[in-house]
Parts: sequence; structure tokens; C-alpha cells
Amino acid sequence: MALSDHLRELRARLIRSALFLVLAFIVALFFYDRLLDLVLVPYNDALEQLGQSVKSQVYVASVTGPLLLQLKLCGIAAIVASSPYWLYQIWAFIVPGLHPREKKWSRVFAAVAGPLFIAGVAVGYYVLPKGISVLISFTPANTQNLVEFGEFFSFITRMLLVFGISFEIPLFVIMLNLAGVVSGKQIAKYRPWIVIGTFVFAAVATPSTDPFSMLFLAIPMLVLFLIAEVIARTADRTRGRRKDSKDQWADDEASPL
Repeated sequence: MALSDHLRELRARLIRSALFLVLAFIVALFFYDRLLDLVLVPYNDALEQLGQSVKSQVYVASVTGPLLLQLKLCGIAAIVASSPYWLYQIWAFIVPGLHPREKKWSRVFAAVAGPLFIAGVAVGYYVLPKGISVLISFTPANTQNLVEFGEFFSFITRMLLVFGISFEIPLFVIMLNLAGVVSGKQIAKYRPWIVIGTFVFAAVATPSTDPFSMLFLAIPMLVLFLIAEVIARTADRTRGRRKDSKDQWADDEASPL
């Protein structure tokens, strides 16, 4: 197509995505109370773990705080709920320009990336109550911990994104291997440093200071890294066999007629 046709197609897909996002936002407004309870579950579980040792309370600051909170919460819920549709629109716009082999691998990565991200978010949501309880436990005696809901919501969003993206890292390693940037032998060579780096990353990324939250993030990442190494080695061997079958002769050597 001509450039103007591509631009018109892009505009149409952006408009459809925006309309679907607005529709999802309107639907999310009707489920605001349930969404609010879902966000507060880790905080309430953390208070149950602390018992009566620390007093803590969530509050909303300023007069416009409740309205902004509702818009922000429903907006993020709409983005997440409508993500399959607008991701499909992006995919449908890009895929005509890919070669058949690129389309095949992109479908594989799209099918794997989504479940991995959801798994990471689920693990983060499970670990959050323990992390929040540890952080609140630093509150000095005879004082009350007041948690501003906007900051608390941003904290939860960041942590879930960290867990979700961290589960995607092994997938990026496989993509680099298929692109010829990293080989399976290189991954095996630096495996001890990868293990150390994974534990350091997990210790920094998790909100609590206990080792269990770190292990909940580090162990799945290491398992995924090992799977990525196996896939990379298999891909290297496959490419090697193909190269041997095609390139039987050196560039400066004449093959027999």
C-alpha cells in the first residue's frame, strides 16, 4: 500500500482501540467497588498478619482525591481489560510486513509472553501482603501508620509490573538467541553470574526484607532461565545442522562438478 493508505489504516485502528478503551472504562465504573476491594486485599491481609502490634489506616488526601482515585483505578482496569483488543490491533497492523517465518515466531512469542506476564503478576500479588506487613512493621511504637491511597496504589502497580516484566526476561533471552546475538554456550558460560544477578535483582525488586519473597521471584526466574538455555542450545544445534547441510564447501574452495 501507499504511505497514505498505511496512515489511514493506522488511524482507523487507533480510533477503534480508543473507542474500545472508553467502553471498557465505562464498564469498569460499574465495578469500582469490587476493584477497590481487590486493590485493598493485600493491605488488609498485611494488617491481619500484624495483628494489633501496629495501627495503620488508609486515607484519601484532598477534596478531589476520591474522584481522581476512581478515574485512575478504572482507567488502569480498562487498559488491562482491553489489552487483548488493542494488542491485536497493533499486531494486525504490523503482521502484513513480516515474512512467513517471522510471522510464525511472532505468534509463538505472543502466545508465550501473555501467560508469562500474568504468572508474574499473580506471584507478585501473592507476595505483596507479606512485603507490606514487613514494611509497615517498621512503624515506631506509639505512632500510627497512615497510608495515602494514591501512593499505595502506585506502589502496588509498580510491584506487579516488576514481577510481570521479570518473568518476560527469559523470553527476551530466547529472542536474542534466535537473532544471533547470544548463543547457548554463552548463556551456560555466564550461568553462575546469572544466578547471582537473579537473586540480587529479586532482593532489590521485592518490597520486603524476608528471604521468602525473594525466593518467590528468584526461583521461577531461574527455572525460566534454565528453560531458555535449553531452548537456545537446541536452536544453536538446529542452525548448525542446517549450516553444515547447506555450506559444505568453504567460500574459496571449488566443489566438484
